[in-house]
Amino acid sequence: MGKQEIFSQVSHIEERIGDLHRDLIGLKEQLASLIEENHYLKVENENLRKRLDDDKPEDQTKQGSDIEKKDRQKQLLGEGYDNLARLYQEGFHICNTHYGSIRSDGDCLFCLSFLNQK
Repeated sequence: MGKQEIFSQVSHIEERIGDLHRDLIGLKEQLASLIEENHYLKVENENLRKRLDDDKPEDQTKQGSDIEKKDRQKQLLGEGYDNLARLYQEGFHICNTHYGSIRSDGDCLFCLSFLNQK
């Protein structure tokens, strides 16, 4: 095998690696988009369920004050997540590593995993 053949094989492998890298970047972007969409759908689903619970007649929704306090705490927690999701949507990091800095290179998997936590 000559030096020219070895060089052409290395060049060909380098091109294939570049193609694989571009494919991987595309998959990463799609995954981040799906994770983000999933989070927003979960939040919207929770909000719709709360609305359904609020629309029930008074005699069905009478419960103890402890349960009402827990509902208020969940609502406050939901507002915090909504605010973080809004900040992320506006282009800021919400992960503990880069919190508050501007996202310049697309989606951050740390931020998305934080938004996806329960």
